[in-house]
Amino acid sequence: MPNIRDPNESGAGEPAVSNYRMTAGRTEIFPKLIAMQKGINARNFAVLRVSGSGIPSKRKLSCDFENWGSGGLSLGDFLTSSFTDTLLTHLESSLLPLVWSAAQGGSFVDASDFAPFVVELKQHALPFSGIAFPIRLGAIGNGYVLFATTASMDLPGEAVLDLHARCCKIMMDLLTMEERRMMPSESLSDREVACLQLAGDGRISEEIAEKLGLSVHTVNAYLGSATIKLDSVNRIQAIAKAIRLGYIN
Repeated sequence: MPNIRDPNESGAGEPAVSNYRMTAGRTEIFPKLIAMQKGINARNFAVLRVSGSGIPSKRKLSCDFENWGSGGLSLGDFLTSSFTDTLLTHLESSLLPLVWSAAQGGSFVDASDFAPFVVELKQHALPFSGIAFPIRLGAIGNGYVLFATTASMDLPGEAVLDLHARCCKIMMDLLTMEERRMMPSESLSDREVACLQLAGDGRISEEIAEKLGLSVHTVNAYLGSATIKLDSVNRIQAIAKAIRLGYIN
């Protein structure tokens, strides 16, 4: 099994999701998915996201993007037409990856040394095999990243864990893009970013003022305006959101 770790990521001894970096857009997300697909010799990928209200009867899965590249039903359509209820129910109760084998046999996905930590879809109604990684980040960050194959794969546990962590990062990228689109057009100023960064480092207003050569009143004004722009209820939430959106680290 090839090493599927992204060469741009941190070393294997570090948490796979801890050093999250905001991506510029889908042009950066697509090649990451292609690399993951090639790393396990899959044929295609798809990203499914949950939409609709919190009421179960109104939720649905839709394909955000994929590289199916053929006519007729898309990869996402195949999954959602056959297993929408199963996928939504599983997402509510478990974060274990789902695997399934093709309907006609001869193609399967397995994780033989990791079997207790994956769930097999019993209904073999699809013309391809695959593995789907459930991601639950809240609201528009819920869904699946999945990989399909017409061959066979037996993924080692380490590969499954690594893939799942990288799928979480993909969904975080998409969530960040969505939040940026929903933000006011006015972006944070350099002073607002500087004040947020120092506040995120644990500095109080007086220390930030001394560091930047500003008055405490001005520092609090910058932090207040940044909090409003980030649609946050307090400074702590603003710092957390600024980190997630890539303004500060």
